Amino acid sequence: MLLYLPFLAFSQENLNFYGSLESNSQWLQDDEELEFTAPPENFRSNNYFTFNFEYQGFTAGLQYEAYLPTPLLGYDPRLEGNEIASYYAGYKNEILDVTAGYFYEQFGSGLILRFWEDRQLGINNAMKGIRLGFRGIEHLELTALFGEQRVGFETSEGTIGGLDVNLDLSSWAGAEAYDLGLGASVVNRFQNAGEFENVPASVTAFSGRVNFNFANFFSELEAVYKQPDVLVYNRSITNQRETFGGSAWLLNFGYAIPGFGINATLRRLENFSFYSDRLAEGNQYNRQLINYVPALTKQHDYLLNNIYVYSSQPRLLLLTSQRQAGEIGAQIDLFFSLPKKSFLGGKYGTKFEFNYSNWAGLDSKFDIPDNTYTSEFFSRGETYFREVGFSVRKRWNKEWSGIYSITDIKIDEGVTIGSPLGFYFINAGIGVIENTYRLGRGRSVRLELQHLWTKNDRGNWAGGLLEYNFSPTIGIYAADSWNYGGDPAFHYYNFGGSYSHGSARIAFNYGRQRGGLICIGGVCRYVPENTGLSVNLQLSF
Repeated sequence: MLLYLPFLAFSQENLNFYGSLESNSQWLQDDEELEFTAPPENFRSNNYFTFNFEYQGFTAGLQYEAYLPTPLLGYDPRLEGNEIASYYAGYKNEILDVTAGYFYEQFGSGLILRFWEDRQLGINNAMKGIRLGFRGIEHLELTALFGEQRVGFETSEGTIGGLDVNLDLSSWAGAEAYDLGLGASVVNRFQNAGEFENVPASVTAFSGRVNFNFANFFSELEAVYKQPDVLVYNRSITNQRETFGGSAWLLNFGYAIPGFGINATLRRLENFSFYSDRLAEGNQYNRQLINYVPALTKQHDYLLNNIYVYSSQPRLLLLTSQRQAGEIGAQIDLFFSLPKKSFLGGKYGTKFEFNYSNWAGLDSKFDIPDNTYTSEFFSRGETYFREVGFSVRKRWNKEWSGIYSITDIKIDEGVTIGSPLGFYFINAGIGVIENTYRLGRGRSVRLELQHLWTKNDRGNWAGGLLEYNFSPTIGIYAADSWNYGGDPAFHYYNFGGSYSHGSARIAFNYGRQRGGLICIGGVCRYVPENTGLSVNLQLSF
């Protein structure tokens, strides 16, 4: 079929077939030093095959998934098995956009609704139902949807309905000097209360947003309110006597000119978890999430920078062991560069990046006898995470370039291991030196040297990576993270490489996986320590 499809695509006028194949496999091995014992199913594989076609506005497709004999370590065990996991059919023209089946969607920034897929995180919370987009009125866009959310190979018990409206005011007014837009969304989750008492079957969230751009300045404000619902912990309702509403506020603004840019994001979340199944709240696999609340911190590429990472804390918990109401904080990114051939910039110029992020719990008072609380809107409580980072990017000559960074972190240990917050803090500093030397004809060598200093947790770390690219299509690497300050001290070594040819790519890695949070785009999943060989194959057609 793969050989036939490209021929068919070119043989039919206005008919286009395309798709992809991705396979991620893992062979786990016993590691006595790490005290890791491979499970009976020591071979695991996640496989995805997508197939789509387009013809004069009509589209259709499917995704077949196979997790054989079981999903990769750290993935949702509900994914075990193989079958056609999703399918869709649709039609689109200048006025209408209709889809039936499984689809992805986002309202605004995603604070109120986002259906998406990330295979590295094991997330696919697509909606199964119908979506209708309407563009028949100038400067106005409408999107309506209804259905159930994907859960493994099944769908959620709760149903979701939503409406999103966007109005381009500046275009409507004929303004060219600025951009002004308004947006509003409403999302409802309906789920039978069943045997539960005083539990609302219907919970609705409302959002409004405005974006304004003028010259080199840009800004966006979004606010969301969620109707009261019960509190859930570990798949149990913890408070049926009273329900609690939730809210979210997001402000993003910045300024950019050649050689300088600044961006700031402020966010406040209070009791702002939203799931298609009320009992799914807080599950470690991000299962049945309706909205998108990533950690707003710098996303790092280096091994040691990703040991102490932050995950957002939107939940309201009124437990004996843990009480929290949400989070409040900000992130600021500053970029500036020294021009080429200047006194300080040198022949090739120099780029600087500064990042600061600080997140804390809401300043709240908890009434233990009545099992309720009150919170201040602007006031901060206990710090959960604080990070300050500075990096320099410098090209020294035609062959040699480098990135040099230093980061200071303070994080609540409970964030890193999923335990109650506010008991123990980790302070760490991280330095990274990265240099790349280009040898010509697509060949290059890259060296990373890293160090993490801390008197807390597992002590100091040293890390490094050496990568050699024989050409733009083939490369190999060796890496190690050495926890020499720990007792005992471990080497988390890895060796691997990749080969690409056209639209095909194969990569392999053998070594140890450090246990902890793995985060992509501010969303995290937990992975236990393990040792083994992994192979990744990707092909598109």
